Amino acid sequence: MDAGNQTWVLEFLLLGLSEDPELQPLLFGLFLSMYLVSVLGNLLIILAVSSDSRLHTPMYFFLSHLSFSDICYSSTIVPQMLVNIQTVSKAITYADCITQMYFSIVFLCLDNLLLTVMAYDRFVAICHPLHYRIMMNPLLCGLLALVSWSVSILFPLIPCLMALHLSFCTHTEIPHFFCELAEVLKSACSDALNNYIALYSLTGLLGIIPLTGILYSYSKILSSILKMSSAEGKYKAFPTCGSHLVVISLFYGTGLGVYLSSAFSPPPQRGAVASVMYTVVIPMLNPFIYSLRNRDLQGALRKFVSRSSFLL
Repeated sequence: MDAGNQTWVLEFLLLGLSEDPELQPLLFGLFLSMYLVSVLGNLLIILAVSSDSRLHTPMYFFLSHLSFSDICYSSTIVPQMLVNIQTVSKAITYADCITQMYFSIVFLCLDNLLLTVMAYDRFVAICHPLHYRIMMNPLLCGLLALVSWSVSILFPLIPCLMALHLSFCTHTEIPHFFCELAEVLKSACSDALNNYIALYSLTGLLGIIPLTGILYSYSKILSSILKMSSAEGKYKAFPTCGSHLVVISLFYGTGLGVYLSSAFSPPPQRGAVASVMYTVVIPMLNPFIYSLRNRDLQGALRKFVSRSSFLL
């Protein structure tokens, strides 16, 4: 490509989910509603856990971190999307795009690692119940949370800093509603081979390894449950894992769906539509999934809401 057609891009154009003007008000209302529900639901989880001493356990400690991560993840993506819809503008500056790309990877990685840690917590609780308090002590829980945050913050720096060295053509369009790293690399004019290697290495390291840990934990959990002699013990064990399994299935299922849709579907924006699930829908559903059959959490939420209503 002629070097004259390359430049330091000041902005990208996010094509979004649809270019139909009649759909824009509907999309704006839909995503604004889902975003508000997501933020409110996850914030209630955090406040309920912090205000109820009965929920000061490792499981709810990690759940509050997951809720905070989901709030940050949605807030990294949805507000910019809503601004673009409302102002009928598709533009995002180069600096904002790189920033959004970095933080979206950070919180996606953090969700992944926290789900892995929560699987380990359930493994210890069911397979080693007598040693649970010793094994999942506050020091270890804090260390696991710190490692999850540190890895999520540091590792995405590598592909994002490498992206800064790429050159882009003029009128750069991204067929997505946010600056996803893979789509940004596709729009580069310069050779991005090393960037793709870094991207797939990061995906393998922070995707396959945690998933292997989750599968191993639940294979041990299932084996322990099947060995239980009492039906009551089995009945108590399943609900503690059910919500987590649903969230894991949605998280990895939608991730696989996005990969397959982008790999085998000709229209590039189909991948963007599939990405709505893990960027907007799952963070919105997580509070409902975790509180649906959890009486302790439901009680804490009711107590917090009634206390807040009384103060008002």
